[in-house]
Formats: sequence, C-alpha cells, structure tokens
Amino acid sequence: MVSSPSSEILGSKGKIKIIKLLLREGEANITKIVRETGLRYALVERHLEDLVRLGVVVERRVGRLRIFSLNVTDPRVVALAELIRRLDSEG
Repeated sequence: MVSSPSSEILGSKGKIKIIKLLLREGEANITKIVRETGLRYALVERHLEDLVRLGVVVERRVGRLRIFSLNVTDPRVVALAELIRRLDSEG
C-alpha cells in the first residue's frame, strides 16, 4: 500500500509536533526543534527529511546551521496549517 503525503504527515505525532512548532516560531534549527518538541535528535532529523521531501518544509543553510520553516507558498501547507489550528482550537 502506498501512503499519501497527507497520511504520511497526519499519521505521525512527531511530524505534527514539528509543524506546530514551525507554525508558532516561523523557523527553527534542529537543536531548537529537539528541545521544544522533546523528540530525539535522530527522529527530528528523519521527520525533517521527510517533510522537506514532501515539500511541506524548506531548509536553508546559514554557514553550518540548518534552518527549517514551513513552505507557505504551497497551498497544501496552508490547508494543513489551517486544519491543525482548527483541531487545536476544538480540543
């Protein structure tokens, strides 16, 4: 069975935690994401690789530092952000 991008994201509590953090902060490096989400470094790195591959997150480098932010130019990301905000406000 092939998973869709939305099920690959919404089926992962870790990815949702990262997206929520990026929604709140705008951008963050891996160290900050690890600290704020409570997830292990290797897991955050793997989730970020998946999110970048799916086009949900963009990465930019500042020297050796990797900065991650949501790809707000993608309509799917805008819809995903709205969905997460609505679910948070209901719960």
